[in-house]
Amino acid sequence: MNLFQIRINQTITTEVAADAPASLLEVIEATGIEARFHCRNGFCGACRTRLVSGSVVYDTEPLAYVRQGDILPCVCRPASDMVIEHD
Repeated sequence: MNLFQIRINQTITTEVAADAPASLLEVIEATGIEARFHCRNGFCGACRTRLVSGSVVYDTEPLAYVRQGDILPCVCRPASDMVIEHD
């Protein structure tokens, strides 16, 4: 099984299976971090998070504007080891 390591806010590290169906938002919530979100569908952008390193794949192309260096965890999954800064 291929695992991706995800580091959140430089303090929490978790692993997720490469083929896991969970969104990155669900992975963040599973670590105990209270995540900001609203729609869980990529419409509102409330979950916008800074991607420091790594990459993601979007299951659904988000409708909310995503600046370069940001991701919407509600509609993406990890595609590599990654570091994110989540408010």
